[in-house]
This record gives sequence, C-alpha cells and structure tokens, in this order.
Amino acid sequence: MKIAKAAAIAAVLGLAGAGISACATATPYQPNVRGQSVSGGYTDQRITADRYRVSFNGNSLTSRDTVERYLLFRAAELTLAEGYDGFVLADRETNRDSRTYYDPPPGGRFGYGYGYWRPSWRYFGPRYGWRAWDPFYSNRFWADDMDMRTVTKFEANAEIVMYRGRSPSPADRSFDAREVVANLGPGIVRPEDVRR
Repeated sequence: MKIAKAAAIAAVLGLAGAGISACATATPYQPNVRGQSVSGGYTDQRITADRYRVSFNGNSLTSRDTVERYLLFRAAELTLAEGYDGFVLADRETNRDSRTYYDPPPGGRFGYGYGYWRPSWRYFGPRYGWRAWDPFYSNRFWADDMDMRTVTKFEANAEIVMYRGRSPSPADRSFDAREVVANLGPGIVRPEDVRR
C-alpha cells in the first residue's frame, strides 16, 4: 500500500515537473495545434497549387531570429514535400506582440489587519489630476509594490511561390529548398529534443 502511494506521488511530481519545464521552454519546431506541452509552432495554408501562406508563432521565450529561421525552414520543408526545388518569398512580415502586466501585492502594502480604518493618501498627477491611494488598491504611484513584467511574442508570416528548376525571381527573394534545409536543419530544435 505504501509503495503504491509513493509511486503515485512520484508520478504526480514527475508530471508537474515536466509541466513546469515545458512552460520554461522556447517554442520548438512543431505544428501549431492545441494541447501541446509548449505553445506555438508552424501553420501553412494552400492558396493555389504552387502558392502557400506559411506562419510560425513563438511563445514569450522564443526570439525573433528563431521564429524567422523556423519560418524559412518550414517553407523549404513544405516545398520539398510538394515536389518543388525552391521557393520565392512573395510577401513576408514579422509581427511583435508586447503586453505589460501589473500584479499588485495581495492585500496591498499594509495587509487586512486594519479593520475599517486604514491609511490613505491623495496626490496630484499632471495627467489625471487628484488621485487617491489606499493599501488595498495599488497603482503606479507605489510602483515598488508591484510585480511588473512585459511579455513579447513574435509571429512570422510569409507567402511563398514554389518553383521547379531555375528560379524565376531575383536571387535575394528566392531560396533553394535543399540548401535551406541543409543549412538551417542542424539548428532546428524539435519537441523530442526539448523533452530530453
């Protein structure tokens, strides 16, 4: 009985540890589907027989450079899977989404032990005029009490046109898919690499 309980506790702690480590990991090269241990990944949509819209979304730990490399790698991988030799970037963009979160300390600075009486102050700010502060509703006036963090995520999108043989476009906009896979492949981190 004790051995079964110990095994169950060890299993739960192992799953919790895996969940925590997955949260602290940059997005690996993976399809973007729900239910993954690490959020983000690639998506692609066929527009015509030789034209696709490819995207890669990273989580807050994934750099812009990584998101853009994974997008190019996905475009090359998709090009080869469709039987083409290379692709041209018809359109490309990288979006940045930054959000700042403020978390006031629980119960304010003085806690809840004051009953109905509690300290409060009024102060004047040039943008908003007179404002009030009390320990139960922190604001920027008491910024040292607050946990402030900015979360940035990158998303790269491209529309690609695939070709066979020689490139129909200038060299700066066209890519040989085999070269891209050979050059970027060693730096690609896959989900199974994250689990190790």
